[in-house]
Amino acid sequence: MHFDQRTQDALRETGGLSTSEIVTVADTIVETTREDADRLEVFFDGVDTIYSDMEQAHSASEFPEHEIRYLDLYTHADAIRGYLRFDTWGVPVEGGRILTENCVELTLGKPTNARVRFALDRDDL
Repeated sequence: MHFDQRTQDALRETGGLSTSEIVTVADTIVETTREDADRLEVFFDGVDTIYSDMEQAHSASEFPEHEIRYLDLYTHADAIRGYLRFDTWGVPVEGGRILTENCVELTLGKPTNARVRFALDRDDL
């Protein structure tokens, strides 16, 4: 079950949900998370160059340009995790969401440790 025991109890008490309804909601969250991960991978698939709002010490650009090799994601319940490989380096991904058709946001792990927006065009940032 996706929800911990306290959350399940609260959903029963305040939401009036049955156990089967809570299971249905949890399953929907898991499926939606998988769909979002798939959409994020499709966004990066086949893209050679992408732009971001990532702060970089070696870039003077407000929205630096990146060469992308791949984004590989997996899900567990409502968590999206994986790895984003740039041309010369990579970073763990600890979350993500679709903002618009042309812009997404990933939560990047070490060494970045930030939520970063990525777009196909600088104007979309």
